Amino acid sequence: MLGAHPATTLSFTYANEWEQYEISNEVLEDLTLRDELIALGLDPRTGSGEGQRSAISLDAGRNTTGNLLDARRGYAASVHLEQAGKFLQGDFDYYQTSGELRMYRALGTRAVLAAKVRAGSIDGIGADATVPFFKRYFLGGATNLRGWGRFDVAPLSGSGLPLGGHSFMDFSTEVRLPLIGNFGAVVLLDGGNVWANSWDINLGDLRYDVGPGLRYNTPVGPLRADIGFQLNRIPGLLVNGEPEPRRFRFHFSIGQAF
Repeated sequence: MLGAHPATTLSFTYANEWEQYEISNEVLEDLTLRDELIALGLDPRTGSGEGQRSAISLDAGRNTTGNLLDARRGYAASVHLEQAGKFLQGDFDYYQTSGELRMYRALGTRAVLAAKVRAGSIDGIGADATVPFFKRYFLGGATNLRGWGRFDVAPLSGSGLPLGGHSFMDFSTEVRLPLIGNFGAVVLLDGGNVWANSWDINLGDLRYDVGPGLRYNTPVGPLRADIGFQLNRIPGLLVNGEPEPRRFRFHFSIGQAF
């Protein structure tokens, strides 16, 4: 509800988990399955992994929008702090920091300007520290850098495959316009990138895309269709094992991109 009071949240979490997996050579060699492996947190570089992750995390947030499904004013901010290993034991020693800010402003009586910016980094503690693969950063997809596919934006291997990184920054902006009935349209601009090293965010090295989108409002949120056009391509990027075939992507989803 637009009239709702601002909400502030604070949570503390302790996680202790063990993972062990091995991927068959047949699956590893099928590069069309690579995105699915990354989504599951499985390392497609080695095909296997194991270890215990013992970590504490602190999350804080504040939301003044009243309704993130159809925000017209206010902001939502969040921060995540996490440490694993050391006195907590386990096989992974790292600390992670990330934050996000979303802002909304009405343009007249109908349109809305929405903006989001995020950044984060993860770093091993100690010279021999390891960070689990599923903690690596990737960008691209339906909610960020929509000119690329899911997990396409990240440091590349020598053969052109995205490997994930240890720092990221991205932003998105939308002008949301009502059309007829439950239909609406957006004009979008996204930017961002992922870097291999921790705490190595370079604002002069961002990828950008622009495009239009269509929305259909439902009781559970809008049905969403976006198309993003790359303004600067990623040299050498392979998609499904082949040189990237096009510089645009279609995305279909439910709910706002942010």
